Amino acid sequence: MIRPARLLAYACLGLAALCGRAVPAADYPVRPIKFVVPYTPAGTTDVLARIIAQWLTERLGQTVYVENKPGAGNNLGVEFVVNSPPDGYTMLLVNPANGINATLYKNLSFNFIRDIAPVAGIVRTPNVMEVTPSLPVRTVAEFIAYCKANPGKINMASSGSGTSVHLSGELFKTMTGCNMVHVPYKGAGPALLDLIGGQVQVIFDNLPSSAGHIKSGKLRALAVTSAQREPSLPDVPTVAETVPGYEATAWFGIGMPKNTPREFIDRINAEVNRALADPKIRARLAELGGRPIPGTPEDFGKTIADETAKWEKVVIQSGAKVE
Repeated sequence: MIRPARLLAYACLGLAALCGRAVPAADYPVRPIKFVVPYTPAGTTDVLARIIAQWLTERLGQTVYVENKPGAGNNLGVEFVVNSPPDGYTMLLVNPANGINATLYKNLSFNFIRDIAPVAGIVRTPNVMEVTPSLPVRTVAEFIAYCKANPGKINMASSGSGTSVHLSGELFKTMTGCNMVHVPYKGAGPALLDLIGGQVQVIFDNLPSSAGHIKSGKLRALAVTSAQREPSLPDVPTVAETVPGYEATAWFGIGMPKNTPREFIDRINAEVNRALADPKIRARLAELGGRPIPGTPEDFGKTIADETAKWEKVVIQSGAKVE
């Protein structure tokens, strides 16, 4: 039986949350937390968010639920979080597009580094260059030759303009001279369905969302985009083995609206770091090609800043545009 005094305490906490009054850090959270994924379901951001959301739900004693808010190359979901109350009950699945869009889009209503507080890194993962099985190529060299023999006839899918999937392809185009037509989708899920069906021919997708399709044979992996080979795909070479100097990786983490109380940020950060140290979670992430990037909120903030600077150069050099 719950004693009357405890019931009163719970009621007071609930009223404090509803009325916008501060909730003691020791009691946070007192209601469900919304975890915004700025893409459609089934993509890498969605897969990773659901793994972490389940862990947090089990550890925090409150439901952490994923809400997909795709659109505008990831910017609709980000804008939603930026404009949410900084009360610890709205989180964002941060992803490479957040560093890329700072340069790619000229009139954003927010400044990501200024308006989103870094909370915790989750993983860094390679992208994988993969083709529809009907395309008569099995290596990067064969793909380049085929592309140059058929200029403008290769449709390059992406999970959206400004994603690392898009820019990994643009970097490939710049370094190889391949003439491919960019076809952006609202997330990896629909892009992969069309790739399997042959409506598009190639994608440089984040490995977690493609791993199952590659292992089942529905898609053919030509190479990974990291500097080293990926342990979960040991027989797949790197793009750099054919195109020296090529390298592109995706990174993921959690952010909250600026001015979110530091004690709430620290609570989420600590639980995410515990998840990344858990053998079962590490094994699950490894299956998806993800390498944990634990650390402090400041560590993840540095990752965001460094990646923003890196992709600024790629956007400018490639001349990438928003379709």
